[in-house]
Amino acid sequence: MTTEIKCVYLKNHALFTNASKQKISEAASLMKIKTVYRGETVNYGEGNFSKIYLLIQGKIKIAEFGNSESELIKDILSAHDIFGDLSMEGQPPKNEYAEALTASTIVCVFNVPDFKKLLQDNPIMAITYANMVNAKLRRLEIRHSDLVFCDTKARLIRFIKSWAQTDGNRKGEKIILNNYLTHTDIANVIATSRQSVNVLLNELRDSGVLFYNRKKIELNNTAYWN
Repeated sequence: MTTEIKCVYLKNHALFTNASKQKISEAASLMKIKTVYRGETVNYGEGNFSKIYLLIQGKIKIAEFGNSESELIKDILSAHDIFGDLSMEGQPPKNEYAEALTASTIVCVFNVPDFKKLLQDNPIMAITYANMVNAKLRRLEIRHSDLVFCDTKARLIRFIKSWAQTDGNRKGEKIILNNYLTHTDIANVIATSRQSVNVLLNELRDSGVLFYNRKKIELNNTAYWN
């Protein structure tokens, strides 16, 4: 991968919005580009070989397995997000893993020691990184509140609304979502069963507020989903 392409990827990532050409070039010399295919997991590493990833293209799910081997999806990431050993202590969460949800997902990979040096030399970038991590923690807090205070249908509707805000394409009076998630994936996000997701999606379809198949979801009543 040429340095020029690396610089283009970094320049277009939110973390480098205010970085100079020189700083972007320096960062490009420290990182690698990796293409991850649908269903492939990403290794966080550990110690001096733990990794920070910048998501350039595609979708990544962050998940972990519980004691019963049931999967909990903690987050769905889109381009310009970050993941990996976010604490930069060389000890990423043991049960957490990242998996590509889309074909040809592209990430930039930094070893944590190199990434820490990059932030130490760039205070504005360090603040941006802290804000991005804080936003991720806030999303987790909201999800925890939903699990405590909302029933399954309310959690599903809130998830679809969030999905529409992140990935929705408006076409006339409809919002179109590319459906890269299975019913099991959605169930693991909102902490319910696949059967419950199927029943609730059918209910929403029958009420006329959405249509779905394996490739896409159409949200038909934009006022309902705002």
